[in-house]
Amino acid sequence: MIDQLLVEPFRSPYMQRALIEAVLLGVFGGVLGVYVVLRRLAFISEALTHTVFPGIAVAFLLDASLYLGAFAAGALSAVLLTVLTLNRRVNDDAALAVLLTTFFSVGVVVVSRSTSFTADLTALLFGRILAISTGDIIQTAITMLVVLVVLALMHKELILRAFAPESARAMGYRTDVMDLALNLLITLFVVAAVKAVGTVLVIALVITPAATAQLLGRSIRSMMAISVVVGVLSGWIGLVLSYRASVDHDLRLASGATIVLIMTVLFVVAFAARKLLDLRRTRVGAG
Repeated sequence: MIDQLLVEPFRSPYMQRALIEAVLLGVFGGVLGVYVVLRRLAFISEALTHTVFPGIAVAFLLDASLYLGAFAAGALSAVLLTVLTLNRRVNDDAALAVLLTTFFSVGVVVVSRSTSFTADLTALLFGRILAISTGDIIQTAITMLVVLVVLALMHKELILRAFAPESARAMGYRTDVMDLALNLLITLFVVAAVKAVGTVLVIALVITPAATAQLLGRSIRSMMAISVVVGVLSGWIGLVLSYRASVDHDLRLASGATIVLIMTVLFVVAFAARKLLDLRRTRVGAG
């Protein structure tokens, strides 16, 4: 029974590839997301997920590499964002809004030139994890390794920047360079994940597992472990549910969206557990 429910869906090669991709993205986003949440960069990450859209759209229409197209647009937006936010006369939120709407509008204009506008736009916005190829998996794995190595090398500096930015500046660290580096790492994740879940949902793979881990973890290391577990578990369960709904009930569920919904459920459960634990401690302390 358990084998049929949880293992049988992955006997098909395309489901195996989807699971491998989901696991890689769960690990990738789980670790990176902790730095993003600690720095409170959720909105910046959301903006970066949308600014890669024109690069993807151009590459899609030219039948070129989506990876390179997305990275070019994302890197440009990360640099522009860093430059704009250095100017004290430009509000951070305003800079983000301008970049997000401008880049996304360019992407929509480009895609609208295609004769299959609706289908193309759906694929770019929401992804198709079941169509992931072996080449895509290798690309994701390589990107993940590069980003994790950079994060390991910059770990102390990034944590210092998150908790004591003034101290980081006083110690001589270029916080603007560190911000740009983190923005570029976020961009690389978006580039790696966009084909699987699209530009709309990719932000959830970074923020939701880390936000869940923040509720339960007591240290940065434990946060990363919990975040990774949430990301991987959500990918596995989401794929199983979408497969079983399709096979057993003839109900089509988008796999990427189902994965995100599972992440949200786990976040709600963690939030409720945290509230109950805090309430219990308050009662014990009062008693």
